[in-house]
Amino acid sequence: MAYEHPKATVEIDAPLEVVWRVMVETEKYAAWNPFVVRAETAQPAAAGNPIILHVTWANGGRARSPERISALEPPVVGEDRVGAAYLADVYEGWPARLGLVRGVRHQRLTQPPGGPTRYETVEEFSGPLVGLAGPDRVTEGFRRHAQALKVRAETLVNESGLDH
Repeated sequence: MAYEHPKATVEIDAPLEVVWRVMVETEKYAAWNPFVVRAETAQPAAAGNPIILHVTWANGGRARSPERISALEPPVVGEDRVGAAYLADVYEGWPARLGLVRGVRHQRLTQPPGGPTRYETVEEFSGPLVGLAGPDRVTEGFRRHAQALKVRAETLVNESGLDH
């Protein structure tokens, strides 16, 4: 059976650097993130670090997801003057070790000159038991995460008086 990869996108009226800071300050997730309510990893977050994500589903259920940060690319501005940043992690739970469910989550930020920051996330699931991973509930969680990221970054900008 084919599944659509869980994903979410949101436009954030905040500089890319502010959104990035919110994303990588994992020790502060409990203050703003309704999906990933806690993230355990060495600070500062770095590629190669293990990270344990504690998620809360919309129905109140909870799960613990052992992962590894596979990419951490801070904001850069390309020749086209578009800013970009990238964060990825790989699921390392027992279903992944058995080859039953694999997952790679990609989180990308882009910001054209003078425009809002676009946050996009997608989980690329594969394996014979993907349906048990709950792609629909992951999508719902990603939407809550994206909306909360927007609110948190925009609030920080408004409190600091930074230009959008």
